[in-house]
Amino acid sequence: MAVCEILLLGNPVLRQPCTAVGNFSDGVVHRTLVDLQDTLVDFRRRNGFGRGIAAPQIGSNQRILFISTDNPLPMINPVILRRSRQMMTLWDDCFSFPEIVVKVKRHTNITVRYQDERGAERTMTAEGGLSELLQHEIDHLDGILAVDRAIDSKHIVLRSEWKKLGEHQMAVRSL
Repeated sequence: MAVCEILLLGNPVLRQPCTAVGNFSDGVVHRTLVDLQDTLVDFRRRNGFGRGIAAPQIGSNQRILFISTDNPLPMINPVILRRSRQMMTLWDDCFSFPEIVVKVKRHTNITVRYQDERGAERTMTAEGGLSELLQHEIDHLDGILAVDRAIDSKHIVLRSEWKKLGEHQMAVRSL
């Protein structure tokens, strides 16, 4: 439908918890999913990275996210049901602050309950890269940003400096 403007760090909409979707028949969910997909594809084309985007990043307060790794995965009303005790440390980035990378800790495995675009309830278990991606995007739906999860203030850096230091060659993932 449309490539939307991505809201940037500092915009108060990014800090607001999203509202659960209840109506799947009015077309709003479909339009939001198409906008998320179009915006993700455009961002990836322009910036060279991007695997997922959440509705608040385009100004919507709905609990909707869109993941595009091997296959497109729309998720409505996702909730993390289970988190592993085992953690992983990684550099995280975000469409809402594309010039910054943040070192965070995430659970290596999670189980998520969500609804598909027709409202059918689904459950999935994710590990590794998909686990951390889902945690990042679900955080967006709760008004939490990766900068809030930084290990400490020393691990919030400009992407350009991070590349100079060679940190980008370590285990990293891009949304």
